[in-house]
Amino acid sequence: MKKDFIALFAGAIFPLAFSPYDFIPLAFISLGLLFYCWLDSTASGKRLFLRAYLFGLGLFGIGISWVFVSIHQYGGASAPIAFLMTTALAAGLALFPALSGLLASYFSATPVLFRLIAVFPLSWMLIEWLRSWFLTGFTWLQIGNSQLDSPLLSFAPILGVLGVGYIVSLLAGIIVGLFYSQGKTRLILFISLLGLSGSSFLFGQVSWTEPESEPFSVTLIQGNIPQDQKWKPEIRLKTLKLYRRLTEENWGSSLIIWPETAIPAFYHQVKEGFLADLSKEARRHNSDLLIGVPVADKATGQYYNAVASIGEKEGLYFKRHLVPFGEYLPLKPLSTFIADQLQIPMSDFGVGRDDQLLLEAAGYPLALSICYEDTFGEESRVGLPPARYLVNVTNDGWFGDTAAPHQHLQMARMRAVEVGRYMLRATNTGATAIIRPDGSVQARAPLFEQATLTGEITAMKGVTPYVMWGDSFIVGFMFLQLAVVGLVGYFARQNR
Repeated sequence: MKKDFIALFAGAIFPLAFSPYDFIPLAFISLGLLFYCWLDSTASGKRLFLRAYLFGLGLFGIGISWVFVSIHQYGGASAPIAFLMTTALAAGLALFPALSGLLASYFSATPVLFRLIAVFPLSWMLIEWLRSWFLTGFTWLQIGNSQLDSPLLSFAPILGVLGVGYIVSLLAGIIVGLFYSQGKTRLILFISLLGLSGSSFLFGQVSWTEPESEPFSVTLIQGNIPQDQKWKPEIRLKTLKLYRRLTEENWGSSLIIWPETAIPAFYHQVKEGFLADLSKEARRHNSDLLIGVPVADKATGQYYNAVASIGEKEGLYFKRHLVPFGEYLPLKPLSTFIADQLQIPMSDFGVGRDDQLLLEAAGYPLALSICYEDTFGEESRVGLPPARYLVNVTNDGWFGDTAAPHQHLQMARMRAVEVGRYMLRATNTGATAIIRPDGSVQARAPLFEQATLTGEITAMKGVTPYVMWGDSFIVGFMFLQLAVVGLVGYFARQNR
């Protein structure tokens, strides 16, 4: 029973390792406590499943509590309905850590150090990988993202966020193992700990990409349109005038970016007048614009979350990875009831094709993502290495003043590191930011303020190992390891 409470506590402190708190050591402490709770040879598989589930309840109950704000304050659901939906989501997501506990329980007959170093980190990361794609994936609070301001970040251009997470998990197991070992074994573990930490400093000296040309100027516009006002027809003209004025004040920039669905009207409704005039002005000032705007296919009645390129080279990008219940409705008719409760405008978008041509702005091809597409490492590789920088447009106004905008920015920073490119992130209410290829924030606009963020970036060329092989390397390694430890576990159970 004591370890049950420890597991719940460990899960509750896990989110504090992420932004905006950034208590990085808690990633190791939290996971180490969970591994300690799994070190119980007398506990049944159900017990380890329960402990991991309690860990997950703490993790997601605290870590995504902002969902309540999205559903209640901006989705229009009553407080009781919002509480029940948030609780149900956290309870469902907690099943993922629970599965890792169930997997770990299979190896209860193996030695303690074998479990801590070979089994537990693998169990955790295999299920985290599963969570990243199952039912379209939920990538929030992946443990690797907690290391953006630690030396372990140097592994990201090689192994991605999953690889960084695996190393964090392995280090957590080694740290716990130091308390269960002595003599030469403890010395070996300590040397291993130093070796992994030291190698991170060595990889940190490697530059996988390099500037291609001279820097060029960019401006990101943060309109700060209140979420409950954004789609009202009576403020549409006011919104268009605001973005046009802020753009005209920054015509000196080579690239100007508006956030996701900055234009609260369909593309065809503004193309001939508003956008045509804006495009003419952009060409006259040698500027290009990227503008978030929904696009409707009048022939099919389908609409898309899109970004329009305006200026020298015009084009459209359609969002490929949609948010369940927010942008499309799975599991109908259940989802229809949920959508009715949330009152989300345009909650059934179409899916963009995977083979879309890259947009080009400021003279270079770019890799574009909309909203939470930038939380998926594999998808951020699309368009690379030809793309010379990354652009993400989003509207985190749904989250309010919670941890979510900070967590989202943290994931965008990881994408920049994985591919060795600048990331330009234009948002409606924050966090608008210019992110360097090393993941550091070059400039950032304040939350919930109307702002323009201007700076210079450089087109980057070159390829990181992660761009070449994505998650396939670390996932392949984990399955190979699973086969080996699975045999050890099998023979251990036979000889029990």
